[in-house]
Amino acid sequence: MIRFESDELKNLDTASLQLLVPLHGVLMGKEIVDNWERVEQFQARPDDVLISTYPKAGTTWMSEIVDMIFCDGDPEKCRRETIYNRVPYLEFRIPGEPSGVEQLEATPSPRLVKTHLPIKLMPDSFWGKNCKVIYVARNAKDVAVSYFFFHKMVKALPDPGPWDKFLDDYIKGDVGYGSWYDHVIGWWEKRNDYRILYLFYEDMKEDPKREIRKILHFLEKEMREEVIDKIVHHTSFQEMKNNDMVNYKTIPNELMDQSTTSFMRKGIAGDWKNHFTVSQNEIFDEDYKKKMSGTNLHFRMEI
Repeated sequence: MIRFESDELKNLDTASLQLLVPLHGVLMGKEIVDNWERVEQFQARPDDVLISTYPKAGTTWMSEIVDMIFCDGDPEKCRRETIYNRVPYLEFRIPGEPSGVEQLEATPSPRLVKTHLPIKLMPDSFWGKNCKVIYVARNAKDVAVSYFFFHKMVKALPDPGPWDKFLDDYIKGDVGYGSWYDHVIGWWEKRNDYRILYLFYEDMKEDPKREIRKILHFLEKEMREEVIDKIVHHTSFQEMKNNDMVNYKTIPNELMDQSTTSFMRKGIAGDWKNHFTVSQNEIFDEDYKKKMSGTNLHFRMEI
């Protein structure tokens, strides 16, 4: 269990956590890279359910939905622990706390697993064990804005600098977990090779009940209509924002300072329009058109 209470954590030099280094061509946190052998050799189990996203694409939302499904729609069972202990983060590692791998090894089956890894870096055991994967993709512009504010809040991430600099880095893929384009396209192209349910954040915002039904079908589970309604309500943005088991307010300010912006910030589709200048949008659109030209993957920038 991660508790964020160790003496080592209180004296932690966050500068060491902010270093990004390349791993097989993808920029990753140095602590993750230093622990890479453990991640790469991670042993999946056949009944593991993996929740995968590029950062800031609805990971916590999907984690809470799937945990609620596994708890038969009982919100009290979902309050048994924080979301980062109920759905351990595979590649997570900071000094003084159990790594994601160590957490998962101590977790009884069936396990829910969270990752932001691009598909090319996934441990082979997930495919060898034929695990089910739920992938959530969110439009590139909203992810850019959300990731920027996340960097400003999380002390274990590099200082993003001003918005225009961060946007430029993001377009180039010079951010943690690399290029958004490589990530969403990489998972999209493999969705038929493995048991991958590929969902879109915008679809979830538009009709959460419809998307939850897709998840239930994929997980081969049945639920009564009123239970599905309960899941929709419990996992709504406002409910989650006020739920300390999912809003990350249990993490100390030394690691995540929510005094200026909250982890649950807006949770909408189309907020990018409040941050992109006309010029930035034109540059982004031109680059986007080139990078997405070879794929049949399509996103809605607003709903």
